[in-house]
Amino acid sequence: MEKVNPNHILPDITPGDFPGLVSFWNFQEDGEDFGTTQGESYTLRSQSGPLSVHEDPTAPLGGKALQIKRGQWMNIARKDCPLLDFHGPDGHLTVIAWIKRKKTEHRNCEFIAGQWNESDGGRQYGLFLNISVWQQQDQVCGHLSNVGGPTPGYRYCIDGPVGATPVGFDEWSVVAMTYDGTQGFCWLNGHLDVRPQLNPYSMAGGLFDGGSQGSDFTVGAVDRSGEIGNFFSGEMAGLAVYRRALSPAEIFALSQL
Repeated sequence: MEKVNPNHILPDITPGDFPGLVSFWNFQEDGEDFGTTQGESYTLRSQSGPLSVHEDPTAPLGGKALQIKRGQWMNIARKDCPLLDFHGPDGHLTVIAWIKRKKTEHRNCEFIAGQWNESDGGRQYGLFLNISVWQQQDQVCGHLSNVGGPTPGYRYCIDGPVGATPVGFDEWSVVAMTYDGTQGFCWLNGHLDVRPQLNPYSMAGGLFDGGSQGSDFTVGAVDRSGEIGNFFSGEMAGLAVYRRALSPAEIFALSQL
């Protein structure tokens, strides 16, 4: 019997090989505008000047990564990315990112990507790290909202799955959130990071519809308390968004790229 090389069990695949891809960004060149590699032609635009891409032989998806320093973030105007506007009972989704976190002196929530505007009541969905609302830190969190504003009875939104395992610093991690219209899930390195009552997280009824005045799609920060914050610091090798909740096998396969 032919021996199987464990490093070649998966075929050569790309995010575009999985149905439902909206857009995949694989950052390869310095600049202020970053177009998609696969999917819809949606351009992420830096809101903080030129961003640098550097070679990193350990980086997934081709050995290059975008460096995101505290205060740097990107945006796509809402009107320019209609297929990223997931809302209503059919607003199913997956957001997955290949990242390497960096420690900073500021211990804030870290936003990866989504349509999430807290200042103007435009919360829909957002992939976060380090949400401390449940007395733990550094885990993956998939924030979800069906009201746009804070969870009724609370000061902030507390809805969405939260994992149990801290996301490490200075190492590559694959972080993801999915929502199937009934439950939200968050994933770390291809595995459902189960946490009783919090991951999976039950939230039926779909997502808030922000309409024409809803949130832009942002990466690396969100609008909250009337200003941009919740900055992510680190490196990002890739980001993909799907219009459906990927299966556990699909999430695992993407984490192996």
